[in-house]
Amino acid sequence: MKSIQELQTIATQVRRDILRMTTAAKSGHPGGSLGTADWMTAMQFNILNQDPAHFTMDGNGQDMLFVSQGHITPVIYSTMARRGFFPVEELKTFRQFGTRLQGHPSTEHGLPGIRMASGSLGQGLSVGIGAALGKKMTGDKCLVYTLHGDGELQEGQIWEAVMFAGAKHVDNLISTIDYNHQQIDGTTQQVMDLGDLKAKFEAFMWTVVVINNGNDMQQVIDGMAKAKSLTGQGKPVCVILTTEMGYGVDFMQGINKYHGSVLSADDLPRALAQLPETELGDF
Repeated sequence: MKSIQELQTIATQVRRDILRMTTAAKSGHPGGSLGTADWMTAMQFNILNQDPAHFTMDGNGQDMLFVSQGHITPVIYSTMARRGFFPVEELKTFRQFGTRLQGHPSTEHGLPGIRMASGSLGQGLSVGIGAALGKKMTGDKCLVYTLHGDGELQEGQIWEAVMFAGAKHVDNLISTIDYNHQQIDGTTQQVMDLGDLKAKFEAFMWTVVVINNGNDMQQVIDGMAKAKSLTGQGKPVCVILTTEMGYGVDFMQGINKYHGSVLSADDLPRALAQLPETELGDF
């Protein structure tokens, strides 16, 4: 287990990785990746019961994580590499043709840590429910986690899955909503207002945990620990994680443009100057 300070250092390095990867590739999704860097760091290093050296697709005897908002591969790949799923040097191949680090997660090349191809939004919760039910059938006491963008909740399949999980008491499932209020075309309120998310999930028979600042490492650790403590009680658990798109770089924060736009080579040094170099080192 890492200390809060150690996790914060890793998250800073992850943010440096995200900016360098996307700028070098001249494409990618840095905004949501920067916003979820604290949560993904906490998950990979402290929350998930997993062993990168013994990754298996079936996930038997380990927790499983499905990132439904698959476009945030920069943060997925960085945290997995820093955790030891594959060499950190491989981050240099991000979005290059034929490599394992595609713009959206792919299972084609057998990249350790990736159990589903994602990017077509709305599907990850259904997959997570299937994995959670599979664990129940085999007596596996480990948990299944999913991560979703708030804009993704505008997909109808999500709410079919939410209804199913509540009705069928899938209580070994924790689904986190990255609640940054931004999506590619504007704010979620402008595109399709999500209303009271907490009340909606509770109406579908879920237990809800709210993390008011998903960019505060201590709140993330405490909130996810609370969510875990509420499993096994007959209801799936939803975590509403309030984050800020582009967090860590002041001129990117809260701006939906950076959902799918990357920094120029000229802007990269200015952004990296706000993220101190760490002992972990750049790739």
